[in-house]
Amino acid sequence: MAISVYDQVVPVFSHMLGNLDKVFAKAEADAEARKIDPQVFINARLAPDMLPLTRQVQIMSDQAKGGASRLAGQEPPKWPDDEKSFADLHARIAKTIDHLKSFKPEQFEGAETRSIELKLPNRTFTFTGQSYLLNFVVPNFYFHYTTAYAILRHNGVPIGKTDFLGNT
Repeated sequence: MAISVYDQVVPVFSHMLGNLDKVFAKAEADAEARKIDPQVFINARLAPDMLPLTRQVQIMSDQAKGGASRLAGQEPPKWPDDEKSFADLHARIAKTIDHLKSFKPEQFEGAETRSIELKLPNRTFTFTGQSYLLNFVVPNFYFHYTTAYAILRHNGVPIGKTDFLGNT
């Protein structure tokens, strides 16, 4: 049986976003247990020139919602990037999962060959759906997911590989 674009996007990104939501719950509990202001984690970064945790999550969310939307032939929704707390990040993750779950497999038929144009402030990219998914969306999603995870782990949150992967 072939794996569809839908199979590679909707359930996989939903699963990983759910894992991150659980990681955030552990981070909140850890902050409380160690009497650390949660803003320390929210604003943390791995290096001075890297984006903080909140921005990692916003970009990861944008990759999931934008990737799914474009591959399904739709314009992605635009959401403000105004998260400032774990509650806000939980809400952003839930909204992203809800958006992903709004798609049906048939919306992704022919997505591999669909022409996708991505306009960024300083550059425009043109992809086939397959190239967009495999060379842009998936690597960006996992880069920002891994970075968010690493920021929390670097700050002493007791999480491990099973938290990252979740129940597979």
